[in-house]
Amino acid sequence: MTVATTVDMRGYPRGRPGQVSDGTAIEGPYRGHYRETYVFALPGGPLRCKVHEPRSELFRFDRTSFVSEDRLLLDLRGRVSRIPEITVLDEHLLLQRFIEGRTLGRSPAGTLSARHAGQLGQLFGELVALDAGSIGARRLHDPVGPPADGDTGAFLDGLVTFTEQQVYRLHQDRFGSLFRELGVGERALDAIKARSRGLTSRPFTLVHGDLHRLNFVVDAADDLWTIDWELSMIGDPLYDLATHLHLMRYSPREAGRTACLWAGAVESVRPECARGWREDLATLLAYKRVQSVYTDVIRGAIALEQPGAGPVPGRLPVIAHRVREVLSRARVPLGLDAVPSLRRVMGAYARWIQGPASAGPHPEEHP
Repeated sequence: MTVATTVDMRGYPRGRPGQVSDGTAIEGPYRGHYRETYVFALPGGPLRCKVHEPRSELFRFDRTSFVSEDRLLLDLRGRVSRIPEITVLDEHLLLQRFIEGRTLGRSPAGTLSARHAGQLGQLFGELVALDAGSIGARRLHDPVGPPADGDTGAFLDGLVTFTEQQVYRLHQDRFGSLFRELGVGERALDAIKARSRGLTSRPFTLVHGDLHRLNFVVDAADDLWTIDWELSMIGDPLYDLATHLHLMRYSPREAGRTACLWAGAVESVRPECARGWREDLATLLAYKRVQSVYTDVIRGAIALEQPGAGPVPGRLPVIAHRVREVLSRARVPLGLDAVPSLRRVMGAYARWIQGPASAGPHPEEHP
């Protein structure tokens, strides 16, 4: 359960697994990017629920739209299949059911089963059936106002602006030298902003916004459930396909099949929501690839700073390999002539850890 009024797990012994006063066992914390999750059974029955606590060291890499994930899920009940059930204890406290099973993150990357592909297609169709007027869950205030319905260019421009201002510029003093050494300049997102102006208009719908392997749970009946709706928004329905393809790391063949699955599901429900999808998908994928560069560069730096996580020399190659991979995937939209070598990426992080005095170009490290 994430709740509008969050249950404070800090009242339990240091937020660790154990027993609370009524004997209920608590599992967790299970750490995600933005929050920690705790799981517990309701007294008198087998049903298990979950609560979320925001992580104190939070870096926000994605926009949020809805005030409460739980109230959104309550609003979607009966309209979107296989999502967590919400139990309303009172007007302020909602409990989200914990879906028992395994995530797709524990499955080999590659082709979805025919059953799961069909259920994914059903999800795509159910999402595009929901426009802004059909969602009653309260949304966060947007000081610049939401884009007009169907203005897909303004929608993407808003995402790009958030990444530019709230991820890059907000933390430029701390991470700017690292980005520069990796070849990511201040104007890296300009080309995508320009491309956003050429997007085809599509009616806005509900978008999950984070459809990756860990957010799909396969239960004992082999059904595919969709969890973690905290990044949901109203916007371009094609954004869900782009995010899904980017995060799932399908083979090119499987990515093509999934794109056609999305198009078929959407066209059967609201054909106008699939207008121009073939032409526009590349632009949205380019944004997702560049966004991942900003996200993973910063996450890698933070991971190297964490005390008690082991010696930095042992962690550095793993983080540098991951960052080099996202740089490689974003090479074209970033306009990089070449992807930095693993040695160069490791050197950039090593100098960043040592401080500003050691930062700067090192020509002896080949790209």
